[in-house]
Formats: sequence, C-alpha cells, structure tokens
Amino acid sequence: MLGGIEPGWLWAIGGVLLLICEVIAPGFFLLFVGAAAVATGAFTLLFDLRLPAQLVLFAIYTALAVMLGRRWYAQPSTPEQQIGLNDPSNRLIGRTVLVVTPVDEHGGRVRVGDSEWSARGGPAAAGERVEVTGVDGNCLVVEPVRQDRLT
Repeated sequence: MLGGIEPGWLWAIGGVLLLICEVIAPGFFLLFVGAAAVATGAFTLLFDLRLPAQLVLFAIYTALAVMLGRRWYAQPSTPEQQIGLNDPSNRLIGRTVLVVTPVDEHGGRVRVGDSEWSARGGPAAAGERVEVTGVDGNCLVVEPVRQDRLT
C-alpha cells in the first residue's frame, strides 16, 4: 500500500486521468495507455500483484492496446478508399456537373458546386449536364451523361 491506497486503485485512477487527458487533448495515444493502466489496476486488485509484476503487466497491456488500436484506426489500404487523399480533385470523378461554356476536345467550362472548372471532352453545349470521368492537371475530363443514368 502506498499512503493507505491499494496499488490497483492507483493504476485505475491514473488510467482514468489519462483517459480524461485524451478527451481534453485528443490524439488516440493516451486512450490506449489509459486503458492499459485501468486494466492493470483491475488485474492488480483481483490478484494482489507486486510492483515488478504490475509493471510487466502494464507494458504488455500497453503494447497490446497500441497494436489493436493501430489496427483499428489504420489508414485505408485499398486504392478505392484512398481516392482524393492527396489529390482532392479526384473526388470529383463520377459527379454530374453543369456546362457553363460549350465543352469539346479543346476546352470549355463547367460548374462544380459554387466554382467553375476548365473542362474538355464532351461535346456538350452550355446548360447540359456532363459526368466527370477524369482529371488532367487542373482540367476536368467530361463526357455527356448517358440516358440510362438519368432514369
């Protein structure tokens, strides 16, 4: 006992404090260390472990929590999930946009949301809808919307 408090309770209180710190300054790392401390405290209260065993158990729980957490919060691993990660314009692929100035293989302009983009492809007249099929630099590659997509 340390100052009349069971070591298991000290681990649990420390873990809860780390979890509170995670809420105040989120970053996902304190979450895992706090969970490991709470688990160590619970295990220490159940089995009355001595300090060396507590430290080993805390290290094991922390390593397991971080490994599981990294797997849980890992970045998407498939290319389809990473579209637009470093090139936000790729997120426009598949969107239907409005032609502002006629679009052909040499150029034109389309409205995407509240902005206008250079476009080529088509052909499409002003006021028609086209689908973004690709991005070439800062120019969108577009095609007329197929009739089967409109129904």
